[in-house]
Amino acid sequence: MKHIPLTIAFVFVTLALSAQPIFLNTVKIEYEKTVYTRQLYKNLYPAQTYERYKNQIPETTISYFDFIGDTTKSIFKPGRETSYDPRGWRIFANENVVYTDYQTNKTIAQKPVYEETFLIEDSLANIKWKLTGDTRIIAGFECTKAVGIIHDSVAVFAFYSDELLIPGGPESIHGLPGMILGMGIPRLHTTWFATKVEVNGVNLGSVRPATKGKKVNYQQMIHSVNDVLKEWGDYGKNIVIAFMI
Repeated sequence: MKHIPLTIAFVFVTLALSAQPIFLNTVKIEYEKTVYTRQLYKNLYPAQTYERYKNQIPETTISYFDFIGDTTKSIFKPGRETSYDPRGWRIFANENVVYTDYQTNKTIAQKPVYEETFLIEDSLANIKWKLTGDTRIIAGFECTKAVGIIHDSVAVFAFYSDELLIPGGPESIHGLPGMILGMGIPRLHTTWFATKVEVNGVNLGSVRPATKGKKVNYQQMIHSVNDVLKEWGDYGKNIVIAFMI
């Protein structure tokens, strides 16, 4: 009988330890990227042109990306292949490869833009975040909602998990106190949501920057894109933001 209190104490300690949150610092994530194609093109095209072609534009286009990294560095790159709509509607930024160094606050991003491929080396963008009290479960993790502003005027909403200590997310979005597992940019009519998260035995061997492309910084890349798209009028102006994330 004298051993019963000790046994009870052991059970309580075990339960308390099991209730503690587990913090993870290495991940591999698959994201499903959904572009609400018809809505995107409604914003891009003149109204008359959109009405003419809207029934040929798919409602959505889905693709997949992989994120691999730890608290020091990460890579975001195209994942498993999917079949695209045969009508050939262009989906922007679907071949980006983004390397991020969280220790130096630097990024190296390979971005194909029409016939040109840029290799952008620059500092990470300054994103102004506001945390909210909203939460949702994504890929088995409880996530908190945050709202950010990038490039002065573009809104982004993100759901991050503070159990995953990596301060990154899809593309070059970063800067929250945990890994972004869900994200949307309303102006691009695009969302990214994690479908699978791996935390054990993650191989970081592929976490290295791309090397091919015209070396520029972000401002030089945007200047080059603007030079090409200015001939396209308002349509060209509207799609520049798709290459900035």
